[in-house]
Amino acid sequence: MRRAVWISICILGLAFVAMAADDEAGFTPIFNGKDLTGWDGDPRLWSVKDGVIVGESTEQNKVVTNTFLTWRAGEVDDFVLRLSVKLRNHNSGIQYRSHDVEGVKWGIGGYQADFAQDDWIPGICYEERGRGVLSRQGQKVHITAAGKIEVTEQFAKEEDVRKAIKVGDWNDYEIIAQGNHLIQKINGQVTCDIVDDQPEKGAMKGLVAFQMHVGPPMLVEFKNVRLKRLGGK
Repeated sequence: MRRAVWISICILGLAFVAMAADDEAGFTPIFNGKDLTGWDGDPRLWSVKDGVIVGESTEQNKVVTNTFLTWRAGEVDDFVLRLSVKLRNHNSGIQYRSHDVEGVKWGIGGYQADFAQDDWIPGICYEERGRGVLSRQGQKVHITAAGKIEVTEQFAKEEDVRKAIKVGDWNDYEIIAQGNHLIQKINGQVTCDIVDDQPEKGAMKGLVAFQMHVGPPMLVEFKNVRLKRLGGK
């Protein structure tokens, strides 16, 4: 009997390992874990320590305008991006399908998967230098061709989304973009779900970047950054 139980446990364990491996199929690291090769940002603020991308500002070394570390090895169109982020103080985010801001060094505009210490911000979708907040926590949103932001469903309460977030610890962030459909997740919890039908504003491809927000001294860290490109619609 004990032998049968042990064999069953082993089989289940192997099944879970296989499922986890399959879930990561097709992903490619876009950060080498050693240095910022392929990335571009203010060297006073961005570095790599112990295999982690670190963005840090101080009273002596302040961020005077929103600034970004941008992946320069290519653009993304339809994709899944996975990474882990940890924040000590203030506000950060992950830009995707974004663009350079003319005349602003290390300036980026576009979709942002937000992350911050303020309760209402983590997981929202914000368009940097654009339309502002596109979706709050737990919302399914349709942006019409005329640019009207319509909440079609509140699929989760904001307080339930916040329960999934580990304040001051590592959080797993996932962004899925396929066609005009955008989904963001933190620690497996969907935080927003958007269909963007405004053609002159919505982006179908662009840059990936990490944000350091203007304001008080802050520290943000990113690791295990990996990308899977999707085909079709």
